[in-house]
Amino acid sequence: RRRAQPAAAKPDPTPVTTGRATVIDVGAPLGDADQGRAWLEAAGEPEIEDGLAVLNRALHSFRLVTADPYLYPVSRRQTLVARLGYGAGEQVADGLWSAARELIATERRQRRTRALAPQSRLAAVLGARGTTLACEELVLRARLDLDQGRDREAALQLLVALDATLAELRTDPAAPALTERVDQLRDQRQGVTAAAQAALEGALGPEQRETVAFTVGRIEAALRARDAQNS
Repeated sequence: RRRAQPAAAKPDPTPVTTGRATVIDVGAPLGDADQGRAWLEAAGEPEIEDGLAVLNRALHSFRLVTADPYLYPVSRRQTLVARLGYGAGEQVADGLWSAARELIATERRQRRTRALAPQSRLAAVLGARGTTLACEELVLRARLDLDQGRDREAALQLLVALDATLAELRTDPAAPALTERVDQLRDQRQGVTAAAQAALEGALGPEQRETVAFTVGRIEAALRARDAQNS
């Protein structure tokens, strides 16, 4: 059987579930050891991402049924160790492998100035030399819901995030440089309101989901521009 194991989340400012997590795929059993070896040689990051998607759906459901606001999903970036392997029957159930290999995530190369920017701003915020906005947290929640396929929640969260963004950027020290971006966001409000109303009544249509995704991206871009102006 196929087994993907993202495990041991590393420290992050956002609360995460730490420890070991195992995802077992029994949807397409492997016929024999030769098939297992062939699958293991070909498997890679897509299988790890699929395993994380399953894990995060389970974490989200557990968060809701336990009413625990401190449970958050795990990203590939947070995993200290990620393994793919296969085994048979009780072997896999007991956490053992017939064969397995560890995958090391490849980091995207970034310009040094861009890589250090979050660290610089974090130091400023912790030292009371910089400020954070409510809309930054709100749009992060909308992005998370959107990426996890929770379109209704994303649309509802986005409406609040958009209103907060418009209000906060209007009085921000960087406001003069953000006029065009704020005007563009204001133009999106009617569409976002319609998407949120649709979310209250049922599923979003393709155009409404596109509106939500586009607006989340525009808010994120505006906040990046704000950071650049204020740095």
